[in-house]
Amino acid sequence: MNIIERFLNYTKFDTQSAEDSQTVPSTAKQLVFAEYLKNELEHEGFDDVELDDKGYIYATLKSNLKKSDSNGAEKVPTIGFISHYDTSPDCSGAGVNAQILNNYDGSDITLSEGIVSSPKKFPELLQHIGEDLIVTDGHTLLGADDKAGIAEIVQAMIYLQEHKEIKHGKIRIAFNPDEEIGMGAHHFDVEKFGCDWAYTMDGGDVGELEFENFNAASAKVSIKGVSVHPGYAKGKMINANALAAEFAAMLPADETPETTEGYQGFYHLLSINSNIEQAKLSYIIRDHDRDKFEARKRFVQRCAEQMNEKYGEGAVEAVVSDQYYNMKEKIDSQMHVIDLVLKAMQETGVAPKVRPIRGGTDGAQLSFRGLPCPNIFAGGVNFHGPYEFVSIQSMEKAMQVIVKICELTAKYTD
Repeated sequence: MNIIERFLNYTKFDTQSAEDSQTVPSTAKQLVFAEYLKNELEHEGFDDVELDDKGYIYATLKSNLKKSDSNGAEKVPTIGFISHYDTSPDCSGAGVNAQILNNYDGSDITLSEGIVSSPKKFPELLQHIGEDLIVTDGHTLLGADDKAGIAEIVQAMIYLQEHKEIKHGKIRIAFNPDEEIGMGAHHFDVEKFGCDWAYTMDGGDVGELEFENFNAASAKVSIKGVSVHPGYAKGKMINANALAAEFAAMLPADETPETTEGYQGFYHLLSINSNIEQAKLSYIIRDHDRDKFEARKRFVQRCAEQMNEKYGEGAVEAVVSDQYYNMKEKIDSQMHVIDLVLKAMQETGVAPKVRPIRGGTDGAQLSFRGLPCPNIFAGGVNFHGPYEFVSIQSMEKAMQVIVKICELTAKYTD
């Protein structure tokens, strides 16, 4: 089975996660795919294949080094590669009908009747003229985020199995659920994984390498109103709808996702549910700079305090909870982890695109749990929607980079 067949097989499984679930994984259908993947890894001859009760899959490709090799097998670091198999709650992942468009010529792509993916709207397409693209039929997402990463990791390990002349140390691989809802790393067993460092294959287009990301927090704002018949409401009614609008207006209008880029942080209003008696606002808070991040959290709390001064104590409550932090804090002292990727890209003809993530990955949380874990491109573009696509050539390049990292790590000396 080649990388294309493997990826297309993966897309047939609906693995959408769910934010409002209390189970792990968040949807039972993720376990259906997890069981399939476990069986595939066993069939392909991997060692230590395990699927735990929370849907986390671990496996090993044993070292092919001998004590007589230059570094000695016992001195070579154990490294890992990680991808998630859930797809975004933002768009359906059921009944994915993937299509292959050979030798893309830069024109509009008709996904299905009336649904067109155009480079006028998605200029990223023009970076892939002459390549073979895998696209959707316009009714679901594709699932390249992150089943492309899984296919690349598995195919790279099989390549190493078949090319024993490439020397490598012990390699661990892991696949997890619920990354799209921020829970992917929560039940990841770092100790069991047993790696010196690892890489998530969860980036976007070719060459992307990310080792700094947002610091992230959620803010849940609850507002208590007082409902009174509107004909007799003067001096009595407290309209929670109006207070919700007032609170939202207190946050800077020019510090939202739609007005920021690069290293600029933001406040993002995810949802408002309200009536006269009560309102609930859900925010996410993001900033690359830790001090600015802490200041943003304090500002949200101050807004709630100011509302309480105006409307009475207890009218507004803001609960701010940290989600993850900027992995750069942990990677800066481990830059050999990045240097190996840059060298691997150079030797496989990939131009590196080192950039901050305007988001987060499982690797960010894992880095703070003692497993340095930057993020490498998997090749997908336009994630979380029906215009998602991945270039076959991009997937092949990602696989080659994985193989080269394993080869270079076998020669690594601390």
